[in-house]
Amino acid sequence: MRLPYFLSLAISSLLGAQIPFGELAPMDREEAQRIVDKADFAFQTRTRPVQVRSATMEKIFDHPRMSMALWRYCGFVPGFFGFACPDGSWTLDDTRGLTGRLRCVLWKPGFRVYLVEGRAEAGRLKTPFAVGARMAVAYRYWDSPQGFETHLQTWTALDSAVLGIVARPFQGYIRHRQDEFIAYINGNIATFGQFAERDPGEFREPIRREGDPVAIRDFDLLFPRR
Repeated sequence: MRLPYFLSLAISSLLGAQIPFGELAPMDREEAQRIVDKADFAFQTRTRPVQVRSATMEKIFDHPRMSMALWRYCGFVPGFFGFACPDGSWTLDDTRGLTGRLRCVLWKPGFRVYLVEGRAEAGRLKTPFAVGARMAVAYRYWDSPQGFETHLQTWTALDSAVLGIVARPFQGYIRHRQDEFIAYINGNIATFGQFAERDPGEFREPIRREGDPVAIRDFDLLFPRR
């Protein structure tokens, strides 16, 4: 069931304080604020500690073609491909109807803000219609005594009011799937980051065989032979 409007606004205002709007560029600030104000739903999730350093994870965050090559070698599904765009954003495509575009609009040590556009074609997330959405994401990460930990907050605005009305009976399911999917992605990235840090040689030859020159170059630069 959709939250009452005043309660939704109160929650959005409380969570919105976690995005430092004043530190964003004007156009990014307007877009992030618009998403938060019109969010159909918002949630928070925190990952379990993983024994990998945040410096290693940042290498993975900032080199999408390499990181998606690691993802595919590990056999995680869906089998994403990642591409960097000239404007600094990057895209994801699973070639089966799930696509996304991410822009990091604020970076500070241990903290990033992303603006995301995503689309799932009809049936891709088991909904009878295509779902398009924009997201604002506040992503905190740190090294604790237990390992690498993250805290993620997202605000999701569906592409149109009509879609919001049509999707309303499915919103609980969509929200649950989004929460589950993001936690799954975060956990998998941390897992292959952990193995790349411990034994990068395991990934070197498979990445070379796949043949993406950008992924090969980035991997050799970031994980040099010991």
